[in-house]
Amino acid sequence: MRKYDHLFFDLDNTLWNFDANSRLALFETLKEFGLDNNMLLYEDFYKCYKTINESLWDAYRKKQITKPELIKSRFQKTFDQFRINGIDPVLMNDCYLKNMPNQNVLIDGVPETLNYLKNKGYQMHIITNGFQEVQHQKLKKSGLNKYFNRIFISEEIQAPKPDKRIFRHAVKNCNAKKSKSIMIGDSWEVDIIGASNFGIDQVFFQHNHNNQLPTGFTKTRNTANTSTIDLHNSFKTYFISRLINLREFL
Repeated sequence: MRKYDHLFFDLDNTLWNFDANSRLALFETLKEFGLDNNMLLYEDFYKCYKTINESLWDAYRKKQITKPELIKSRFQKTFDQFRINGIDPVLMNDCYLKNMPNQNVLIDGVPETLNYLKNKGYQMHIITNGFQEVQHQKLKKSGLNKYFNRIFISEEIQAPKPDKRIFRHAVKNCNAKKSKSIMIGDSWEVDIIGASNFGIDQVFFQHNHNNQLPTGFTKTRNTANTSTIDLHNSFKTYFISRLINLREFL
């Protein structure tokens, strides 16, 4: 008898390669606004934008800023750093979000892993932070939507991860038991701590060890490619460096 029936996946940088796709989408956006004539500028612009965007998303999750503030500020603050004038940051954002779902780079091993799990009969779902108009299009245009029964987007539920309410909403609406559910994601704070606080097991996807475990935790190696720890002495956390390693225990 298998341990889990319902698998809840994060989307960005767990299945859909957000880092690669956002870089491509931003370059397309800069071309449309005539800002692509200097590749050095682009690389610097991207790095600056990424840092600002991540900081603003952290504030948005904590309800310190609103969606309109995030949308305007992430490009306006980047423009300010490069002394770019005369471009509406909201129009830039609209163009960027239009281009984003057209990029379909997936994390290595995604099709093989999802086909394997689907053939094993698991019920698979998405729990993702992000804007609803973009996340649905990402899933559709990348072909990922065919694998998943239910899609739960923080903006629609008005509770971004790591808020326990989005996990509670997802598990309840899937008619799933907490003991038979597991969350799979690449963010320690958002996916792992959020799911653990709600009371379900988790898989921390470390992207070939690029995502590091916070200090103070001791892992136990279970197989050549997976390790575990027990958070709160109750809920198990698995560690995988590649997505395809899920096949070793699911």
